[in-house]
Amino acid sequence: MVTELDKMRNRVFCISWVLLCCCWSTRGEIFTSIGQMTDLIHTEKELVHSLREYIKAEESKLAAVKSWASKLDALTRLSTSDPEGYLAHPVNAYKLMKRLNTEWSELESLVLQNPSDGFIGNISVHRQYFPDAEDETGAAKALMRLQDTYQLDSEAFSKGKLPGVHSNAVLTVDDCFDMGKTAYNDADYYHAVLWFQQALKQLDDGEEAVVTKAEILDYLSYSVYQMGDIPRAIELTRRLVAVDPSHERAGGNLRYFERLLSKQLNEMNQAYQPASEEPIQLGTYTRPKDHLPERESYEALCRGEGLQMTEARRSRLFCRYQDGRGNPRLLLKPMKEEDEWDSPHIVRYLEMLSDEEIEKIKELAKPRLARATVRDPKTGVLTTANYRVSKSAWLEGEEDPVIERVNQRIEDITGLTVQTAELLQVANYGVGGQYEPHFDFSRRPFDISLKVDGNRLATFLNYMSDVEAGGATVFPDFGAAIWPRKGTSVFWYNLFRSGEGDYRTRHAACPVLVGSKWVSNKWIHERGQEFRRPCGLTEVD
Repeated sequence: MVTELDKMRNRVFCISWVLLCCCWSTRGEIFTSIGQMTDLIHTEKELVHSLREYIKAEESKLAAVKSWASKLDALTRLSTSDPEGYLAHPVNAYKLMKRLNTEWSELESLVLQNPSDGFIGNISVHRQYFPDAEDETGAAKALMRLQDTYQLDSEAFSKGKLPGVHSNAVLTVDDCFDMGKTAYNDADYYHAVLWFQQALKQLDDGEEAVVTKAEILDYLSYSVYQMGDIPRAIELTRRLVAVDPSHERAGGNLRYFERLLSKQLNEMNQAYQPASEEPIQLGTYTRPKDHLPERESYEALCRGEGLQMTEARRSRLFCRYQDGRGNPRLLLKPMKEEDEWDSPHIVRYLEMLSDEEIEKIKELAKPRLARATVRDPKTGVLTTANYRVSKSAWLEGEEDPVIERVNQRIEDITGLTVQTAELLQVANYGVGGQYEPHFDFSRRPFDISLKVDGNRLATFLNYMSDVEAGGATVFPDFGAAIWPRKGTSVFWYNLFRSGEGDYRTRHAACPVLVGSKWVSNKWIHERGQEFRRPCGLTEVD
């Protein structure tokens, strides 16, 4: 028999499920910006408070119903013991009429009350700001991107063991299985295998889960087959048959895998070798190649490996005070300048932005953050791309004195006019946020705006936050890595004095492993610099 308490629990469960499902139901890839995701934290807290209020209302309602039930239970025991004797008393007769006509109606109204209306209404108000399924998929892929770049196995993630970070954030069996399904649905069997294997391991270790062992083995065996490991696919399918003999696909798959392996062995004239008993882990299978030729060197630099900073090169790097060639605004307080690299010359400016300026820039940018775009090299149209994952906003100097002051400071330091420069771009990198190797300058043919103001001559990049792990700016061509330091800025030229692009400046923003990365940058164009940075005598001056 279903009790009122059971009904209440079921209703709480259903509403909790609505809350969980709704947490991924908006448009705009919120995961790309930590700045916007912090708003979701506060929203979720408000919804939890609303859920608690709903539970209190349900408990109050149930207590009232229980009170009614206890009172009526005592009355009916008395009345049913001697109905005629009970009704012989006129007061009892009156109260029976009253109860059935009035009080039971009141009880009916009480039971029909729905305390969930306020909670559901609160969710409806916030739903428009929630992430959607695309955001959830993007966040899962971001974890896989971090896994690849920083060579972290699935167990490290599932246990919250990230480099230099101690956290209670863990992934359950069901979380790992969902990660695997995200990769599987994208035909990314390399990552699918890693996450299904981790789900299976945690389930074998006794962790409770909604997903069954048969489901995991079904997906894992097929993913392993897609990776070309037929002996292991056979072993996993045999486990599946043992767990679920009536499985609709297992028997057929097993026979198919066995025939396929037998055929391969006959063609290669080899004897059968049982599957390896070593568990599948990072490195068991070769990661498929992708579109990026310098993938390995780029990711190695992100990990702090493969740096080409030799002692000879280090001896050519210096620090100095920079007064902008006698700029009046820098004479009394020159900028501290440090060489980061000798050729191409990259410098870092210390104390470029104050904490107050950084907070104002972030405050202005937050409401406008939108998925960062890149220009399609074939069509020239701005579009989003998987190799650039961040949110950005553009700020004009006229909007606030702080923006005008920062623009002026950039002009004073570099000696280049910012009249033809692009607006100050502010970017926030969220979970796995990155920008894979790219050039800041445009390669011909130029679009209309470049024909007016020229190409991107130089890049001035402001770091507006420290990053706990990851997030370096790396240059794969010559093996440099520059790490974010809040309040500092780096500067380099993208073009030679001849106007030709310096292809050595191909660079990348490494994925953020832990933390939130805020940057702003100013792309300075060629027009107006004719006497500030004159042409050289050769193409590569």
